[in-house]
Formats: sequence, C-alpha cells, structure tokens
Amino acid sequence: MMKTLVAFLLVASIIAATSHGADEEPYQIFPLRLKPGSGSEGATVQGITCASWRLAVEAHNIIEWKTVPAECENYVGNYMLGQHYRDDSKAVNREAYFYVRSLALPKDGRNIWIFDIDETTLSNLPYYAQNGFGVEPYNSTKFNAWVEKGEALALPETQKLYNKLINLGIKIVFLTGRLTTQTEVTASNLKKVGYHTWHKLILKNTTEYSGSTAVAYKSAERKKLVKSGYRIVGNTGDQWSDILGSYTGRRTFKLPDPLYYIS
Repeated sequence: MMKTLVAFLLVASIIAATSHGADEEPYQIFPLRLKPGSGSEGATVQGITCASWRLAVEAHNIIEWKTVPAECENYVGNYMLGQHYRDDSKAVNREAYFYVRSLALPKDGRNIWIFDIDETTLSNLPYYAQNGFGVEPYNSTKFNAWVEKGEALALPETQKLYNKLINLGIKIVFLTGRLTTQTEVTASNLKKVGYHTWHKLILKNTTEYSGSTAVAYKSAERKKLVKSGYRIVGNTGDQWSDILGSYTGRRTFKLPDPLYYIS
C-alpha cells in the first residue's frame, strides 16, 4: 500500500516539477510527501525507536549495516520525503556556507570544493521509494539501470551551496563512486537539474580501483588533486566514506542518509 502511494506521489511531483518556472526549484525532491509532518518514531527495532536507529547511523555508531530494519521502512520513507530531511540538509549546507564565508582564501584559482553525487547533489529517492527505502538489499543491476535513465533529482539545499560557492570563485569537483562507464549520463543528469558547471567530474575506474573501498578510492583521488596544487577548501558527502581517510580537506560536512551504508 505504501509503495503504491509513494509511486503516485512521485509521478505527480515529477510532472509538477517539470512544469514549474525556473524560480520554483524544478526537478526537486522535497515537494514529495507521504503525509503531513516529518514522520513519527513508528515501530521499534532491537529495543530502540527507528528515530534512535537513524541517529546512531548518522553518528557513525552503527556501521557496516546492510539494510534498513524492516520495521523502519515507513519511518525512513516519511523522513526522507518529509520536511525533517530538508531541514537537516539545510542545516548542514548553511554551516558549510558560513564556514567558507569566514575564510580569507587566496585568489589563485586553486580553491576547490568536493561534492559526492548520490544523495549529496543528486537524489535517487524515486528509485528507493520503489525499492523499500533501503529495506531491500542493494541490487547493482537494478540501481545501475536507474542511473542510466538519468532521472535523479536535485537536492535543493546542496544546490544552493553549490551556486554560492561558484559565486565565491571556488571551483567544483564532483567525486563519485559511480563508474566511468556512467560518465556521460551522470554529466547529463547533473546539467539537466541545474548543476551546469564544474571543474572536474571524477568517476571510479574499476581497473585502477578494483577491490578498493570507497575510503581508499576517494582518498587516492583527493591526493591526486592536492599533489596537482589544488586546495581542498571543503568536502561534502552523505556517507562517512566520503569524508574519512586522507586528504579530506580543510573541513568536511556530512549530509543525512539513512538509506544505505558504503564503507
């Protein structure tokens, strides 16, 4: 029943989004709603509420988890499609902007800000709404088929930060775990939803990074940037693996994501 309702809301919202004016945040996710409010705590899992489970996940106290507890599907769905998620995203991106405004950066063209893509700049909620909001085990075939559609939506609070950074003269680097075979569709998707320019778009080369964790891969790519003379002013991601490791940048910012865990 919930998946049917979500599917209806997703279709209705996407249709509405494509008809909006430029100042009305087209291709955004947050007009979607399951019901008013940000979702109740709902069921319990292993003796705690789903809200407490999510907090432990975001604080990196629960790690290496494979799926969202089945009892928490409705809770996570309501959180991700509700105002609470947008407010949390806004808080993170606002602090990032306050931080960067406080810096006296050299105007030498070497300042960069690293953004992850999935659940950081682009949202895959239409996919996860049809696949249990993280309750179902990750299926690479299904997810990659979704990526190839190029229909991921923009995360508006991140996009606001992106625009402000560009106005401040900071260059944008997208560093994602998506594969190099998905470069064209990823670039097209980014531009489609309003990320029109960037300095570098780095995707994972499976030959070079076969068997590597996300932490190892992203650390290595950040090292290349630093050794090339770039200054990583900030680094934003939804996974801890986006902001852990080496060469993480002057400051890191973690966006909420209770849908999946990448080590």
